[in-house]
Amino acid sequence: MVDDAVTNKNHELLNPKVEPSNQRPPGQGQSSSGPDIIGLSSALRLVLRQVETVATTDSTVLILGETGTGKELIARAIHNLSSRRHHNLVRADCASIPAGLLESELFGHERGAFTGAVARNIGRFELADGGTLFLDEAGDIPLELQSKLLRVLQEQELERLGSTRTIHLDFRLVAATNRNLYEMVESSRFRRDLYYRLNVFPIEIPPLRARKEDIPVLIWHFARKYAQRLNKRIEKIREEDMAALNQYRWPGNVRELQNVIERAVILSSSPVLHPPLEQLNRAVASTTPADRTLAEAEREHILQALRDVDWVVGGPDGAAAKLGVKRTTLLDKMRRHGVSRPQI
Repeated sequence: MVDDAVTNKNHELLNPKVEPSNQRPPGQGQSSSGPDIIGLSSALRLVLRQVETVATTDSTVLILGETGTGKELIARAIHNLSSRRHHNLVRADCASIPAGLLESELFGHERGAFTGAVARNIGRFELADGGTLFLDEAGDIPLELQSKLLRVLQEQELERLGSTRTIHLDFRLVAATNRNLYEMVESSRFRRDLYYRLNVFPIEIPPLRARKEDIPVLIWHFARKYAQRLNKRIEKIREEDMAALNQYRWPGNVRELQNVIERAVILSSSPVLHPPLEQLNRAVASTTPADRTLAEAEREHILQALRDVDWVVGGPDGAAAKLGVKRTTLLDKMRRHGVSRPQI
């Protein structure tokens, strides 16, 4: 059993803080602290139930979602609720580490292993021993490195570059990506065996536009956070401004909303929050249908239809009927787009 402090922390993590959806928050001077997952929508609560279900296991988790949806927060939640929470959560951003350095960063190297290797380097896998390795943007792992990654995941052992000594490890893997790995497999840009090794327990985080109930909650959360940080008082937002923020599609998701509210707090000279709507309007005006591929638009449309009918595919009230296609056609499209019913 875990101690009371850990239990309380986990309760806060999986029971998101909620603010009212009206234009005026209760009280003054309140703020949120820590990386809590904020929201009250059924879509977010489904994600949190999945987190709670899988966290107590050692199974590999693949977190799917657009940029800015909070994939790292979900990874941290899984780690913090697991038996490994007293050990390291080590993050490796496969998109930001140059391809030529990624192998060394993940697996480590010995001194003299290659030009410039002037000292031994402990890789991210070793640093995560006993804890959790979070592979962010796993879809960006170079194809030539994927076979070595697969071996480490299967065998839980590795050899540093320039070494013949095998190091045995005990880590839990959580991976995340904003790419469609199944399509990458079909186009030979991602190994099929690695895809199935990562896709043990997929968790899909819906985009912010698919959980609009969370937008007012997040607005007040970030308004209070930055008001406290900037020593300002934010007590109200005009009804028309809140409506405009609710109608915006938020292509950058929660991260974009956070930045907009921080900017609004900086610019506000009164207790009334004035979001920079003209900048959002310019962003909408510059957005064209070409900003998303046809495949991306179709996948999002299928996901929304499935969520609307609680993931029922066939029958008169199922997603296939809603979309005007045969059940077998929808199942084939779901397979091609890597869409599967969330596990709870």
